[in-house]
Amino acid sequence: MIYILAALLPPIGLLLNGQPFSAVFNLVLIVFCLVFGLFFHVLLLVPSAHAVMAVYMKREERRHREMVATIRRYGPPPGYPRY
Repeated sequence: MIYILAALLPPIGLLLNGQPFSAVFNLVLIVFCLVFGLFFHVLLLVPSAHAVMAVYMKREERRHREMVATIRRYGPPPGYPRY
């Protein structure tokens, strides 16, 4: 659901995902792309692409932190090579 929101309303999606600085940057990007998007229409897709990628990267970071915390708490999985 957050991906759809990030694609359709990029700054709102970023704010709801907990990324206020990315949302502000996305607003600046929207203004820039609206001005130059009149000549190069593909630029109108850039703010949405930025928001979707930022949401994906934030979710991957959260997943990584959870995995590291689990390994620290319970130890590595069985059969994991120790060097």
